Amino acid sequence: MSDCPSTATHQGDALPLTGLLVLACAGFITILTEAMPAGLLPQMSEGLGVSPALVGQLVTLYALGSLLAAIPLTLWTRGWRRRPLLLVAIGGFALVNSVTAFSSHYGLTLIARFFAGVFAGLLWALLAGYASRMVAPHLQGRAIAVAMLGAPLALSLGVPAGTFLGTAVGWRLSFVIMTGLTLLLLGWARWQLPDFAGEPAGKRLGLRQVLSLPGIRPVLWVTFTYVLAHNILYTYIAPLLVPAGLIADIDQVLLVFGLAALMSIWLTGVLIDRWLHRLLVLSCALFGLIAVALAFWISAPTVIYLAVALWGLSFGGLPALLQTALAKSAGASADAAQSMLVTVWNLGIAGGGLAGGVLLEGWGVMAFPWAVVLLMLLALAGAAQTAPQELPRPAVHVKN
Repeated sequence: MSDCPSTATHQGDALPLTGLLVLACAGFITILTEAMPAGLLPQMSEGLGVSPALVGQLVTLYALGSLLAAIPLTLWTRGWRRRPLLLVAIGGFALVNSVTAFSSHYGLTLIARFFAGVFAGLLWALLAGYASRMVAPHLQGRAIAVAMLGAPLALSLGVPAGTFLGTAVGWRLSFVIMTGLTLLLLGWARWQLPDFAGEPAGKRLGLRQVLSLPGIRPVLWVTFTYVLAHNILYTYIAPLLVPAGLIADIDQVLLVFGLAALMSIWLTGVLIDRWLHRLLVLSCALFGLIAVALAFWISAPTVIYLAVALWGLSFGGLPALLQTALAKSAGASADAAQSMLVTVWNLGIAGGGLAGGVLLEGWGVMAFPWAVVLLMLLALAGAAQTAPQELPRPAVHVKN
């Protein structure tokens, strides 16, 4: 196919939904591959002959691969045509999940998981830019929101389903099934996705030049502070529920969060191209107010459920908001900018786990809300510096 955007770009308000769903499925498989070992700890521990704690490191190695590879790999492949590169990233999951399925050696499984993270880092750096090039500028936010749908679906539905499947048919067969699904996705992507040229050598900006573009640093700052705050609460959700006596209802609490996050993605998709800047500020402010409510009423079950629902509503659309803001600010260097976001996002995840552990050991669970309030004030300061990126809809000319 040609280097120009797909025909959907020329159809006014029509989104190329089939192609965008291919990207969403790629995100779904990425998140499912990342999280499956966490839901299958006992089975994988027995199968590999190692402790559950060592199986947990399969998730750690995945995150490490993504963290280390996203920026250098994206910069190295900027000249590649986009569809072949995306197919390599998707196909990599078929390879590493096959190795995971048949490996009986813990060390080899660790290596496979590291490279799964490498492919994930590359894929996440590509998705937003790919989606934005498939549509006209005034639809970029909506397209990115659809392409990002796979991640929350995987977390809210895919991971429990993968855990159930692993319990029913065994963890090895579960990874074989994942490989089969990935191969089907590979064929679907080759059939449905348009191809785009990479960045010409003479127009590629260096990493520092991309970082110095207007709007890039504030978005990355919001990404780090927001994800850090989110993961302080999400990683330690169990102790957070103890004061309200809801520890036995953790599944229900997480379901409320997941459903609210899905609603948030839908609302974000509807409004993002008109209210991008305002939605980002509103998301930060709402999360900060939720933390204030938790600080004063953490022992009230009704407040907990309401706060978790609003938390999901504030967080669900955040990836699409951040990636759209970054894509609009970076222009032709969108993939390089997205690779920075992938790296910063993973730093926020790791930092949230570390900071939450320190707070829990030092001051207890009551320190969590106040830490989040502080972080969201910092995030709001960054969000206020992101220039409004909303684009007007094309004018409609009526012929007399």
